[in-house]
Amino acid sequence: MSPKPMASQTVADYLLDRLRQWGVEDVFAFPGDGINGILAAFGKAENRPRFIQSRHEEMSAFEAVGYAKFTGRVGVCMATSGPGAIHLLNGLYDAKLDRVPVVAIVGQTARTAMGGAYQQEVDLLSLYKDVASDYIQMVTVPEQLPNVLDRAIRIAVGKRAPTAIVIPSDVQELEYSAPSHAFKMVPSSLGVQWPSIQPDDQAIRQAAELLNQGSKVAMLIGHGARDAAAEVRAVADLLGAGVAKALLGKDSLPDDLPYVTGSIGLLGTRPSYEMMTDCDTLLTVGSSFPYTQFMPEPGQARGVQIDIDPGLIGMRYPYEVNIVSDAASALRALIPHLVRKEDRGWREDIEAKVGRWWETMHDEAMVEANPINPMRLFSELSDRLPDDAIITADSGSAANWYARQLKFRGDVRGSLSGNLATMGPGVPYAIGAKFGNPGRPVIAFAGDGAMQMNGLAELITIQRYWRDWADPRLIVAILHNDDLNQVTWEMRAMGGAPAFRESQSLPDVDYAGFASLLGLRGIRVTDPDELGAAWENALAADVPTVLDVRTDPDIPPIPPHSTLEQAMNTAKAMIKGDSSRWGVIKEGIKTKAQEFIPHHDQQTP
Repeated sequence: MSPKPMASQTVADYLLDRLRQWGVEDVFAFPGDGINGILAAFGKAENRPRFIQSRHEEMSAFEAVGYAKFTGRVGVCMATSGPGAIHLLNGLYDAKLDRVPVVAIVGQTARTAMGGAYQQEVDLLSLYKDVASDYIQMVTVPEQLPNVLDRAIRIAVGKRAPTAIVIPSDVQELEYSAPSHAFKMVPSSLGVQWPSIQPDDQAIRQAAELLNQGSKVAMLIGHGARDAAAEVRAVADLLGAGVAKALLGKDSLPDDLPYVTGSIGLLGTRPSYEMMTDCDTLLTVGSSFPYTQFMPEPGQARGVQIDIDPGLIGMRYPYEVNIVSDAASALRALIPHLVRKEDRGWREDIEAKVGRWWETMHDEAMVEANPINPMRLFSELSDRLPDDAIITADSGSAANWYARQLKFRGDVRGSLSGNLATMGPGVPYAIGAKFGNPGRPVIAFAGDGAMQMNGLAELITIQRYWRDWADPRLIVAILHNDDLNQVTWEMRAMGGAPAFRESQSLPDVDYAGFASLLGLRGIRVTDPDELGAAWENALAADVPTVLDVRTDPDIPPIPPHSTLEQAMNTAKAMIKGDSSRWGVIKEGIKTKAQEFIPHHDQQTP
């Protein structure tokens, strides 16, 4: 009996094979008939790369973003034609604005139906033209695929941006044939070796001269400085500088260094604000922090910026020297030209303010509330944070306390939706992080609004996959206050309007009970003195855990530049008619007062 002939390789088969050759291990996706050919290929390939099924395509995109953020590798997401491709958009915009490499692979109706007003036919090239502006292409014949896929991956990684590939359903099932050695065929190849972008020598000398002349140097670093932590430390030490961090740069340098002033901006710290107010020299590395009101006044400070992206250079402050370079390369080149500042008065003042600030953060977290001060949820973890933890935070009030209350040490990683500031990525970021780092504990902070929007559904995804992770610890901590709290505060502070309860109030949900129904651990916390034990139990658990924490919605996210008098006056003025007015005034005054009460280092014996 003659052997059965081997089935030919389809375009979909080749797609997965090529992804494997690029080292792609996970594809975050949701099925649909527009990608049926690719789904069949997953089955033939014994699920390699692994198909990670979310509950919604937007979550697939967020999971790919989280995977990319916490691994440094390209994230891949996939969806069907029409609605599936549309649902990916929010997550892809998150990748675009935070400069994260993600490749989206989406289906399309068959070529024969295109232009015929067919079911689920959407002009995806036009739809994706902005979000995947660096590269969006449709594969219409098999010979296109290697070049299109390889370019999509290289451009995504090289430009730190989302790219997209559209593959019609009938093309997926065609027999694959490689591009031939012929006219109008485009061959391709695997792999890429990335250079370090070296700085201009003359620019380095100019920057060093400027920095050496300054007596009060402030540094601002972002995510672009994360791989230059040793060099940032060395430069800060030579210049006697303090170091502030943009929100996406929170994990670029540990918070336990005494000269790290923490976050900057509305979610920032008072030491960062005061350093920028008082400095005479500014060195910005790997950050495009946009809120210029928190930068030095124009003319106050001389400035140097280092960034690998020429499109982001010189646009936030009137810098005198703008250096396009890899951060580590530029700082290494700069160090030999810097003269150590012997007068450490500026640095010592910064360190004293930082020490006082961390005491203030502890005291603010311990302010009594009804029932639990949300800051204490973060503060209690900060004292117990494993050195290898990965932290995600959703947009909303959780982002405030993430920025201010968590003291990162060791190799702690953390991120959130920085520039899009979209609701919903906290839990899917954590899932993506867990697939990329299955041996590390991952902790997600989310408000109850974000949990009701999509986090509850993604707990089902966690339930499905957690046994595949070497370390089962994935903790979702929920700020349960039955209020869309960040927008409530924005209405009060920015619009001077009382909270509109019909838009702001949330239905009460038993989040711990929902987790328990799924077979996860659910811990309900209503007493602040139980928070420490709850964190210890969750960090010691052998199953993912949901912490359902009843927090007080009246604790205000007061900006670092506001005074006690301003906080009191603003509270009184902005809540006329607000149902929570007395709670807001009481908690706001008690919280802000902690900055002005004498601390341990100021008390007489």
